[in-house]
Amino acid sequence: MNTIGDKLANHKMEIFIGNLLRAGVIISASVVFFGGIIYIFRHGFALANYRVFQRVPVDLCSVSGIMKSVFFFRGRGFIQLGLLLLIATPIARVAFSIFAFARQRDTLYVIITLIVLIVLIYSLLSR
Repeated sequence: MNTIGDKLANHKMEIFIGNLLRAGVIISASVVFFGGIIYIFRHGFALANYRVFQRVPVDLCSVSGIMKSVFFFRGRGFIQLGLLLLIATPIARVAFSIFAFARQRDTLYVIITLIVLIVLIYSLLSR
């Protein structure tokens, strides 16, 4: 049986999760936009060669390489960082949900959400 306190707690949790997702998207979009401005400022007049495929530089394929690129104020690094933040946003939502369900003492949902988090992290870390 749900009491008014339970309904209020659920509503607060939903508001927090909504704000978490909104903030994650806004922050990641801002970082990507900032990186795009840097990239256009530095490379805006370069001619694109579409005859040869140029893959993403190897240093932008790891978190440490991305952070190094951001440290050196490179546009591509900021763009990649924004994309990482965008990927991290729903993962943070799932992680918060575990704590929220644990606080409500809902063991089944804690277990299911923990499995979802493990699958998400595994899919990101495996190649």
